Order: sequence, then structure tokens, then C-alpha cells
Amino acid sequence: MDDQAFVYDNMYPVARILYQSMPSFEAAGYALFAVIFLLSAFVYKLGFAKKLSIGKNVVIGLFLAVGGLGLTFLAFFLPIVEGLVIAALILILYKIRLWREKRENAVSH
Repeated sequence: MDDQAFVYDNMYPVARILYQSMPSFEAAGYALFAVIFLLSAFVYKLGFAKKLSIGKNVVIGLFLAVGGLGLTFLAFFLPIVEGLVIAALILILYKIRLWREKRENAVSH
């Protein structure tokens, strides 16, 4: 078994799909970083974001980018992207439930 096949077999699905379908390894790395950064920002926005000034949002985005860089290295062999997708789905369900409860309370009062 060659080394490339061994590495692909041990990668998690999203990273493997990106690395097998992108034209170069460099492009695949940037794409994986972009996916992680966007999902992290989405999870942050759904679960933790408050109304902040533009400067504070820039600082948070910078920290998300730095953290995303570290998570990108872990995403090759750990389910980072898959975990972020699950976190986003859970937060979406929570927001829908919260919205329904607020709407029902507004109708009943």
C-alpha cells in the first residue's frame, strides 16, 4: 500500500473529499480552512453572538480565523467539520424552537 492511499484511508470524509476532488493539495487546504472558518462563524453567530461594534466583530473574526487554522490541521484525522455541522444543526433546531415559543407566547397574550 502506498503512502498516499494510507493517508486518504485515515482521513475523515470531508477532508478526504476535498483533497481528492481539488486540483492541488494547496487549494484543498485553503478550501478546508474556508469550510472550517465559515462553519465556526455560523455556529458562533447562531449560539453566542450579540450585537457588537464593528471593531469587536473584527477581533472575533480574527480569533475565529486563528482558531480555524489550528482546527484545519486537526481536521485531517479528527471529525472537526462533521462536529461543526452537528453543532450548527443543533443550534438551528434550538433557534426554531425558541422562535416558535416566542410566537406562541405573543399569540396567547
